[in-house]
Amino acid sequence: MVRFWLLFLLLCVAGAHATHAEEVLHLYNWNNYISEQTLQRFETRCGCRVKQDYYSDNEEMLAKLEAGAIGYDLLVPTGNAVESLIRRGALRPLDKTRLPHLDDIKPEFRNPWYDPAGRYAVPYATSVTLIGYNVEKLRALQLPTDTWALIFEPRYLAKIRGKVTVLNSQRELMAAAMKYLGHSVQSRDMAQWEAAKTLILRAKPYWATFSNSTYIKDLAVGNIWVAHGYSNDMFRAREDAKAAGRPFTIGFTIPREGAVLAVDNWVLHRSGEHPNLALRFIDFMLEGENAADVSNLIGAGNPNAAATRWLRPEIADDPGIFPSGADLRRLEMLRDFEPRMRRALSRLWTEIKVR
Repeated sequence: MVRFWLLFLLLCVAGAHATHAEEVLHLYNWNNYISEQTLQRFETRCGCRVKQDYYSDNEEMLAKLEAGAIGYDLLVPTGNAVESLIRRGALRPLDKTRLPHLDDIKPEFRNPWYDPAGRYAVPYATSVTLIGYNVEKLRALQLPTDTWALIFEPRYLAKIRGKVTVLNSQRELMAAAMKYLGHSVQSRDMAQWEAAKTLILRAKPYWATFSNSTYIKDLAVGNIWVAHGYSNDMFRAREDAKAAGRPFTIGFTIPREGAVLAVDNWVLHRSGEHPNLALRFIDFMLEGENAADVSNLIGAGNPNAAATRWLRPEIADDPGIFPSGADLRRLEMLRDFEPRMRRALSRLWTEIKVR
């Protein structure tokens, strides 16, 4: 009889644990794109846990999902990747009744070209692909910091050989070359893309490496002096160098020829097992104070009007994070190309990487 009651009690305890099992939200995100403080506040509120996996560019994320990766509740794709995911039928429509803070999105970010009916995507953050640099080193070398010529022209690169990194991203690097040559990043003219490839190959011997994440640390500690990368990553490098007391400053500038503007979005993947928790997380991130974290702590631009009152003044006034009207007119977003164009660009990228 004693054994019976012991077994009964054990089963009750086990059942209680099963009933109150901790929910886990699976987030597939960019590196360095949400602060630990923000995640901890959400976990405390929901009594759940957020588990993140990371990707370094949209192509990597799309390829992993295409290869069969499942179980992600939330993704954070850029507009052109949202367009691709919608076309593939990979996303769940949003239940907007569960997003009471959705109206805080600024009007200019609502119903964007990649999701014109606003059925799938909630804008989270913006970034610009630009040039980060060691202010003191480039000033001493009398090099320009407001032009893509800094990473493409041998007359400048000869002074900084081995101290330059560029993004390991077909779309981003080739877009920078296209802007420098005066072409649109949406061009279908293969002669223009061939010219961009030639420009990149001419500059490649001067570069240290292709990097999607290590450039943050390398710039912050002084291993490199120039980096092609994302504005929020340059912010991180600047803050890290300052915190470490480095004898130099990290600056970042939008090149005068123009650049790529990205809007990254919360979307629900069809394979996710916790869509309601994902919607709860999105609405949490739409609250003004939480939305401001991506600017104040990560250095990204912000599509959320409610975040404005929470922004640090030096962040709100930084043109590398919140571009001026004149800068915005020189920025373009990447669009998803048709399969034939994607194959052609992949061929050019392979030629760039193997030579």
